[in-house]
Amino acid sequence: MLSDSDLIKLAERYAGPDFIEADPISIPHRYTQKEDIEIAAFCTALISWGNRRSILRSAQHWMHLMWDSPYEFVMQAKESDLNSLNGFVHRTFNGTDAKWLVLRLRSMYQQEGLEACFSLALKRESDFGRGLQQFRIRFLQGQDPGRSGKHLSDPVRGSAAKRINMFLRWMVRSDQEGVDFGLWGSISASQLHLPLDVHSGTVARELGLLSRKQNDWQSVVELTTRARQVLPQDPAFLDYALFGMGVEAAHLKKR
Repeated sequence: MLSDSDLIKLAERYAGPDFIEADPISIPHRYTQKEDIEIAAFCTALISWGNRRSILRSAQHWMHLMWDSPYEFVMQAKESDLNSLNGFVHRTFNGTDAKWLVLRLRSMYQQEGLEACFSLALKRESDFGRGLQQFRIRFLQGQDPGRSGKHLSDPVRGSAAKRINMFLRWMVRSDQEGVDFGLWGSISASQLHLPLDVHSGTVARELGLLSRKQNDWQSVVELTTRARQVLPQDPAFLDYALFGMGVEAAHLKKR
């Protein structure tokens, strides 16, 4: 088991500029306008499962289909432009889902913007998981999402909401290394919960940070509670330590 200081050092080791290039966060790093960054990050996060190279290829292709100007596309794309998304596929996320998401984002930006949608939802609930559920409700605005709704996680139903938590880390955390963006001042980094999936869950259990066996919302809360004991104001920073240990373990298996 690593000490708290060792966990911080391990996170610092991986949370640097070299992290960006091979990670999905490299996609929003291509942009400078706030809305472009938000939209590119949100779209990329929602397809961030599977092989990282595959995620990057798919996200790059999606941004290209949106004129490499995601905010302009979201706000101005006509039906013929939206139809260009029909052939988009990343695992179970397809063109129907991409078009639906663009139209939901358009509605959101016409009203309040993505940051306000998240921050207002989180302020309504003291429980972070219920706050994310409120975001989902607010984002859907009473509309039936059909098959596309499965791509917006609901922690109240047990989902670990890994992709949403990762997106929020990108938007909220501010660091000297310039990996996470720190664009959203309306949400505190102390509120963030760690992204949890099979790989980070395995590492967290090996490090003694997580006892629960399922990779669900209860495990996210347990892991984040432990991370807050190490870094009360920035628990999500320890996500880099879990990532780093996972990378090292994968390299050892290949030898």
